Amino acid sequence: MDLSTTIAGVRFPSCFMNAAGARCVTGDELDALGRSRSAAIVTKSMTLAPRDGNPEPRYYGFPAGSINSMGLPNLGYLAYARIIPELRKFGKPIIASVAGFSEEDFVIIAKVINESRPDLIEVNLSCPNIPGEPQIGYDPDVSARLLKRVRNVVSVPMGVKLPPYFDPAHQERMAQVLEGVGVQFLSLINSVGNGLVVNPDEERVAIKPKGGFGGLGGPLIKPVALANVRAFWKLFGGRLPIIGVGGVVNGTDAFEHFLCGASAVQVGTALVEEGLGVFERLENELAMLLARKGYASPLACRGNLKEL
Repeated sequence: MDLSTTIAGVRFPSCFMNAAGARCVTGDELDALGRSRSAAIVTKSMTLAPRDGNPEPRYYGFPAGSINSMGLPNLGYLAYARIIPELRKFGKPIIASVAGFSEEDFVIIAKVINESRPDLIEVNLSCPNIPGEPQIGYDPDVSARLLKRVRNVVSVPMGVKLPPYFDPAHQERMAQVLEGVGVQFLSLINSVGNGLVVNPDEERVAIKPKGGFGGLGGPLIKPVALANVRAFWKLFGGRLPIIGVGGVVNGTDAFEHFLCGASAVQVGTALVEEGLGVFERLENELAMLLARKGYASPLACRGNLKEL
C-alpha cells in the first residue's frame, strides 16, 4: 500500500505526522520524531523568546479526548533555527511552525527560520491558550495583513494553521484571504478553544491555567475538524492541499479525513497518550482499511465523500 503523499510539491513517505505541540519541543523530542515512523518532523510553534509555558498541570487526557493550556512552551526561534539543519540527517520533510504575539514577531521569526531551510513553514494563526491574546485567525483583516508580510520573507512553501470555524461565512471570508496571499497548504484544525473539563470526584477543574479553561483535542473534536476540512476542500475546489488535524486515533479516523479532502493527517492527543508507536499502528490500520475497500492509496479516496 502506497501511503505517501505530496504537499506543496514536497513528498512525504507517509500520510501520518505529528501535530505541532505534541512531543516536539526539545531537540531530543525532534530527534525522536526523526527516528520514528512519522512522515515528517513538525516543530513546536515557536516564539521570539523561549517560553516555559503555563503552570502545571496544563494537560489532561480523558476518554473522549484531551484538554490543554500549554502556553506555548518552546526553545525560542533562534534555537530552532540551529536545530532544523541538523534534522536533515533523518531524510524526511521538516515543517517549522511559527507563532508570535505581534505581527512583527511573525515576520522576524519567519525570516530567520526560512534561512534555516525547512521544507515548509506553517504560520500558526490559532493559538487558543495564551491568556489575554485573541486568536489571529478569527480576524480576517489582521490575518491578511500578517500573511502578506510573512509571505514577503518566506521562499519555502508556506501554509497556515487555522482555528476551527463554526459558520460558513467565516470559512468563506478566510478562504478569500488565503487565496489573496498565496498560501500553499492548510492545517485544519487547531484545538477547540475555551473548553472546560471538570473532575466530578474531586469537584475541581482538570488543569490549572486560566481557571481550568483550555483547548480541546482528540476524538470529541473530530466532527468539527472534518467539517472544516470539507468546507475548505470545497471552497478551493480541491486545489489546496489540506493537512487534517483533530481526532485521529485510528485508521478509520484518518480515512474520514481523506474522504473529506485531506492530503495528510497530523496526530496530537493520540501521540501524547500512546507515544511514537502510534504512527506504525495508524499506518497498518489505514492500509488494511484501504485494501479492504479497494483503494490503492489514501489520495485515491481524497475528497470522495458522498452527499445525500
